Amino acid sequence: MKIDEVGLSGPLVCEACPIDGDCTGERWTTANDAELAALVAIVAMGQASQAAHILEELVSPVPAFSMQTLRQEAKVKLTVEEPASKPRKGYPQWQRDGFVFEVISWIAAKTTHGEGALLKDPHVSATSQGLDGLMLQLNADKDEVTSTTVFEDKCTDDPRSTFLGKVIPAFKDRHANIRSAEIIDAAATLLRTAGLKHSNAARLSAAVTDLTRRKYRAAFSLPSNFDTLEERQKLFADYDRIEHIASEQRIGASFITSDEMRKWIADLADKAIHYLDSLEDGECTNV
Repeated sequence: MKIDEVGLSGPLVCEACPIDGDCTGERWTTANDAELAALVAIVAMGQASQAAHILEELVSPVPAFSMQTLRQEAKVKLTVEEPASKPRKGYPQWQRDGFVFEVISWIAAKTTHGEGALLKDPHVSATSQGLDGLMLQLNADKDEVTSTTVFEDKCTDDPRSTFLGKVIPAFKDRHANIRSAEIIDAAATLLRTAGLKHSNAARLSAAVTDLTRRKYRAAFSLPSNFDTLEERQKLFADYDRIEHIASEQRIGASFITSDEMRKWIADLADKAIHYLDSLEDGECTNV
């Protein structure tokens, strides 16, 4: 895949969709698989800030710089290897797929909310656990956090059980401000990257504990048979177990793949690897 074969329209189409009275919906589909694969590869190289620049400016998906060892490290993240070997040549499928989907979820948030949103970068390690994603939105003067969105991104063959058994309990813990230090620390880092002084970042990061400004977004990678109102309602039923918030504070996001979900992610990872193979060493330029 050559860079000049990749368009500049954005890799995803993100749109609102109905679910029910307890939550709001988002529906994501691919607009340009080649561009999406290139961005996944760039994030795998540890260059999420460059990927954010590409999405904001709609320029060609080119890394800020490239080197052989960096490309090889990224390719390992995008490769399935079971069982593991030494030196490592890949990861279990669930870890590779989870990494790819976390990047897609991050791209969807950037696409939907633009440069006005502060987003925690995807985990650059395929084995990282913890907070899937965090988004802060500030007022125009950048002196108040107006909303905080906590992400749970799941790439699973059993989405309904995962939603009830893992996502809802995780959100309930967050809603009780359990492990709030993790969110506060991530928020302070985002605020500092937005140019706030350490003291102001520390002060504003306390807003993430304010449940009136808290949103929850559960995102699933799903095959096309889930792309109906009825299936969305089945998947996200019981979202109201996160209590005492408005429906717009609960978000159910569906990333609809054009093929069987695992196969589609495998194909995208292969395209990302081909993109990495097309790069040369040195600084790169967006054209």
